[in-house]
Amino acid sequence: MLFLLLLIILITLLFRWLRIIALNSNIQVEQNKKIIELLTKNDREKVEEDLKKTE
Repeated sequence: MLFLLLLIILITLLFRWLRIIALNSNIQVEQNKKIIELLTKNDREKVEEDLKKTE
């Protein structure tokens, strides 16, 4: 009986841990998209500045 209870607790904690990992992965993907967007914007602005300097 104790073994069954411990097994259920372990499985519950495992599923909770997997859920947390999945949520954090989704958050990380969104953060990466934002970083890429900001870097791309910054790069575009830098290219435009360089073009103005050469004119």
